[in-house]
Amino acid sequence: MLLYALTIFTSAFLLFLVQPIVAKQILPWFGGSAAVWTTCLVFFQFLLLFGYAYSDWTTRKLAPRRQVALHIVLLALSVASLPIIPDASWKPQGEDDPTWRILGLLGVTIGLPYFLLSTTGPLVQAWFARTFPAGTVYRLFALSNFGSLLALVAYPFAVEPWITTLEQSRGWTAGYVAFVALCAGAAMYSVRAQRANGGAEAVTVPDDGPPPGPAHYAMWLLLSAMGSFMLLAVTNHITHDVASVPFLWILPLTLYLVTFILCFEGRGWYQRYIFLGPLLVVVGAMAWALHAERGIMDIKEAVPLFSVGLFVCCMFFHGELAAMKPAPRYLTAFYLMVSLGGALGGVAVGLVAAKVFNTYYEFGIGLVVTLLIAAFVMRTMHAAVPMLILAAVGFSGFHVYQYLGMLAKDARVMTRNFYGTLRVKDIGGETDQDATRRLMHGVIMHGEQYLAPDRRSEPTTYYGETAGVARAIKAVNLPSVRVGVVGLGTGTLATYGRDGDVYRFYEINPQVVEVARKEFHFLGESAAKIETVLGDARLAMEREPAQNYDLLVVDAFSSDSIPVHLITREAMAVYLKHVKPDGVVAFHVTNRFLRLAPVVKRIADEHRLHAALIVDEPEDSDLAKTDWVLVVRNQSLLERPEIAQFVSAIEDIPGMRVWTDDFNNLFQILK
Repeated sequence: MLLYALTIFTSAFLLFLVQPIVAKQILPWFGGSAAVWTTCLVFFQFLLLFGYAYSDWTTRKLAPRRQVALHIVLLALSVASLPIIPDASWKPQGEDDPTWRILGLLGVTIGLPYFLLSTTGPLVQAWFARTFPAGTVYRLFALSNFGSLLALVAYPFAVEPWITTLEQSRGWTAGYVAFVALCAGAAMYSVRAQRANGGAEAVTVPDDGPPPGPAHYAMWLLLSAMGSFMLLAVTNHITHDVASVPFLWILPLTLYLVTFILCFEGRGWYQRYIFLGPLLVVVGAMAWALHAERGIMDIKEAVPLFSVGLFVCCMFFHGELAAMKPAPRYLTAFYLMVSLGGALGGVAVGLVAAKVFNTYYEFGIGLVVTLLIAAFVMRTMHAAVPMLILAAVGFSGFHVYQYLGMLAKDARVMTRNFYGTLRVKDIGGETDQDATRRLMHGVIMHGEQYLAPDRRSEPTTYYGETAGVARAIKAVNLPSVRVGVVGLGTGTLATYGRDGDVYRFYEINPQVVEVARKEFHFLGESAAKIETVLGDARLAMEREPAQNYDLLVVDAFSSDSIPVHLITREAMAVYLKHVKPDGVVAFHVTNRFLRLAPVVKRIADEHRLHAALIVDEPEDSDLAKTDWVLVVRNQSLLERPEIAQFVSAIEDIPGMRVWTDDFNNLFQILK
C-alpha cells in the first residue's frame, strides 16, 4: 500500500510542479503574457488525456507482465529526454501566432516524461485494485490531488523565490528519476503479488459492480468538462475584469483541486441536499454581480464572491462525479472520461473562446449552464426542486444577458486574441472639452486621448510634461532624437515627437498596433517619423543591429503580470547595446502592487550605472501619479536642473538579489 501511495503522490507532485517550471522558462520568449500559461495548461490537459487513454487501453488489452514491461521501457526512454530545458531554436520570429509554437516546444521538451507521469494515477490504482481487491482505491485519487495541490502551493512560496530556474530543472529531474524507480518498483511488485496470489495472465480486477452505460460516460464527460470550464472562466474574469493582483490565479486552481480531494476522499463531504441551496444562491449572486453598474465590484467583495462561487460549483460538479464513480474494474475508463472532459473544458475557454468571442463571455455562459445541469441532475427530486432551479436559471440568465449587453454598449472596439481583450470606449459627451477615448486591457488602462481636436496632442495619463519620461526627453536636449519605446498602448509618447525625430515602438500584440492607428491620433499626427516593430521587444532588439537611441523607454509593467524578462540583468545588457553612451533608459515602474524601482536600481548597480527615481503627483489635473526610473551611464545628465530637483531616493530592499533571466522574486517586492 505504501509503495503505491508514494508513487502516486510523487507523480502528482511532479506533474503540477513541472508546469510552472517550464512555463517560467518560456515566458520571456512569448512576451510574458498570461496566455502562455493558459496555452501550457491546455497542453498539459491533453497530455493528461493521452496518459489516461494509455492506462485504460493497456489495462484492458495487455496481460500484466506485458503491460509492466512496456511501461518500464517507456520510463527508461523518458529518462534519456532529460533535463527539461527548452531549446532556444523554438523562440518566435515575431509575427506568427505563438499557440502552435508553444505546443510544439512543450511536446519536444517535456512530452514523454509528462505523459508517463499522467498515466500513473489510473495505472497504479489499477495495479492496487488487482493487488488489494478490498482496498479503497478511490482514496488514492484524493491523494493524487493532494500531491498536485501541494506542488501548486509550494512553487510560488517555497521554490520560485529562492531557487533559479536552472536549479529548479535539475531538482525536478532528480525527483523524476526517483519517481521512475518508484513506479518501476510498484509495477514489478504488482506482477509478483498477482503471481503469488495465483493470478492468471489476463488482466483481472474485482467485478464488484455493473458496467457503466452510455449515460454514465456522457455525465462523467459533462461534469468534468464543466469543472475545468468554470475554473478557467472564473480565473480569466477575476484576473482580467476584477483586479490585476499578483498570484491571484493560484486561488481558483487551489479551490478546484481542494474540491477533487474532498469529493473523492470518501467521507461524504458532498451531500446534494446540503449544496443545492448554496449553489442556487451563489450562482445567482455571481450573475447579479456582473450586471450593469455592479459589473466592476470592489476587490474585497468580488474576489471572495467569485472564489466561493467557484468552490461551490466545483463541489457540485465533482461531488456528482464522485457519486457516479464505477466499480474499480472500470476505473481507468472513468478516469479517461474525466480527463477528456477536463481537456475539452480547457480547450473551450483557452482556445475556442479566444477565437469565437471578442471578450470574456464564457463566464456568464458557464453560470447558466451550471444551473441547467443542476436542473437535469436533480430532476427526480421533489417537483419543487427543479422548478426552483429553473427560476434561478431565469434570474441568472437575465442578469448575464444584461451584462453581455453592457459590455457592448458604447464600445467602439471590443477584440480578443492570444494576448487578452482590448476595449475602446469614449468617456464624456461630444461637446465636452474633457471627453476622452480610452483603451482598456481588462481592468488596466493602456492610454487615453482627448477627443476635442484642439486637445488631441496633449499628453495624458502617465506621460504628462512633469512625468519622468517627459523630463528625460527634455534633458536629452538634441536637435533631433531617436527614441525607442517598449510597449505601444495608444502611442501617447509620439505627441512629444518633433520634425526630424524618430520614435520606434515595439509591441507584441498586433491588435494593439491596429487599434492605436485606427482609433487614436497620436501616431498619425506626430511630427516625428513613427516606426513599429511587431513582436516581443527584447527578442527583436536581440536580433536587430544597434539602434543608437538617445532614449529607450521600457513601459510594460503597469499590471501584475509583468514581463519579468524585460527587467533583468541580461535585459539591461540588451538595452545598453542600443543606447548611445550619453543616452537614457527610462523604466516606467508605476504599479499598485509591486515595488519595481529597487529592482531597476539593483540591476543598474550591477552594470555600474546610475539610477534616479522621479515621482510625479500632478495636482488639479487628470494626469496619473507616476514613478519613472532613469538609468544612465553618464551621471551628469541626472544632475541637470530639469531632473536633479525632482529626484527621489530609491529605498533598498534588504537581501534582494539582482534579477536575472534565471531568477526573480516577486514576493520580495510586494507592497
